[in-house]
Amino acid sequence: MLIDYRNVEIHQLEQVVLTDVNVSIDKAELVYLLGKVGSGKSTFLKTIYAELPIFSGQAKVLDYDMTTLRRRQIPMLRRQLGIVFQDFQLLTDRTVFDNLLFVLKATGWKDRRLMENHIKEQLSLVGMENKTYKMPHQLSGGEQQRVVIARSLLNSPQLILADEPTGNLDPETGAEIMDLLSMISKSGTSVIVSTHNMNWVERFPGRNLYFKQGRVSANQETV
Repeated sequence: MLIDYRNVEIHQLEQVVLTDVNVSIDKAELVYLLGKVGSGKSTFLKTIYAELPIFSGQAKVLDYDMTTLRRRQIPMLRRQLGIVFQDFQLLTDRTVFDNLLFVLKATGWKDRRLMENHIKEQLSLVGMENKTYKMPHQLSGGEQQRVVIARSLLNSPQLILADEPTGNLDPETGAEIMDLLSMISKSGTSVIVSTHNMNWVERFPGRNLYFKQGRVSANQETV
């Protein structure tokens, strides 16, 4: 089990955002978080990578007890997660290659040749092997998101969190990104996607979690 939340309550700025959250996510799953803006989807994701604390209940992520997690443990947890944001968050002052190199150096890689080979492998996986020396502003939105996905895969995560990963993309490019994330989930890495786009849910089937009025449910009718 990669994620196991039981009777969890989540607060933000002293406000209760989600209550009685019972969610389990296993390996090789594609899970959609569905709900209106402000329903708690991003807040839920933030608790998984320890940006927000768990207020009460039992919560485990990749065998870490999120209720007792120490600050010094957070970098170790995050190295086992891949995070894909809507607005890409690439470093604008360096090339695609150097964006990924920065992450590897920051997570303890030392051997230059190993790093170069690993970066090429990940970029090839997302179809960006020929864009290594481009700057982010020279790439389309879809290309930037592919680089972000490659970055998220660098440390062989067990879980990828994608918060509105197609929100800034046109429908065709968005479908290409969702196809890529779906393939990643089928290869064994679980992917959690927060989205408003029900088209993706139909085209790339997974498991749905519905967020409404401070609750999370697997059944749309019960929220």
